[in-house]
Amino acid sequence: MGSSLLTNSSAMTALQTLRSVSTQLATTQNRISTGQRVSTASDNAAYWSIATSMRSDNAALSAVSDSLGLSAATVDTEYTALTSVIGDKESGLTKLQALLVEAKTAGIDRTKIQADITQIQQDMKLKANSATFNGINWLSTTTGTTPTSFNLVSSYSRVGGTPTIGSITVTTANYTLYSTTQTGILDTVAGSASVDTINISALTDSAADQTTLDAYIAQVTAAINSVASAAADLGAVKNRISTNSEFVKTLMDSVDRGVGQLVDADMNAESTRLQALQTQQQLGVQALSIANQNSQSILSLFRG
Repeated sequence: MGSSLLTNSSAMTALQTLRSVSTQLATTQNRISTGQRVSTASDNAAYWSIATSMRSDNAALSAVSDSLGLSAATVDTEYTALTSVIGDKESGLTKLQALLVEAKTAGIDRTKIQADITQIQQDMKLKANSATFNGINWLSTTTGTTPTSFNLVSSYSRVGGTPTIGSITVTTANYTLYSTTQTGILDTVAGSASVDTINISALTDSAADQTTLDAYIAQVTAAINSVASAAADLGAVKNRISTNSEFVKTLMDSVDRGVGQLVDADMNAESTRLQALQTQQQLGVQALSIANQNSQSILSLFRG
């Protein structure tokens, strides 16, 4: 084919190649700068859609993780107060039981023992009233204000387009020590008094009063068993929350890895590709320059 002034086939071919290389170079540079090979729907609609949904799921799991942290703090507060109410030989129901047993001793000054009992009763109520976290108290409740149960969010899953929220249900009455209707473990009246209102200052060594003391001891013993059962139940809930919290964090990491496998760029491969494309671009520029010089050679044909 002869030389043409209007149509430079070599230059057109070189320009087309250079455009292709520049497009690929722009794509590679975008992957390197974003760290993703699929950053928009136009890169790969299917993978982008899946990754977007999975990121949304991970955001929901993050909210579940935060909720579990709040629930753990709440349960831990109630659990701590319950174990404190049970007490030991120096405090709580355990000390109260020991004082009542001591009060059966003939001739003992029960008025002085009652002074200790009163302090223990006030201390246990104070601990129950103080067991509040984020405005929630399961040990000291108000009828009509405190919910009968709490749902502690524990999991999130999505099958297709249907999300499922898992929760741990806590029944407030199982842990209530004091209530405005006096139906708690420590303020429910059995016989002539509740654990909260036991008073032995007027009791004597008579057989009837000794029987009353026996009833009080049995009442406190039952209360210890009930509070211990409530604490054990909360301990199980606490352990379940801890296990779920670790699982959710592991699941979030798994989802992140899954998203990464779909959309993350292989930086080693992209770095190699960048070097190759930059070299091709430089060669393309040189090829286009050479092709453009062919037009200049036509001038020599017309020089005298």
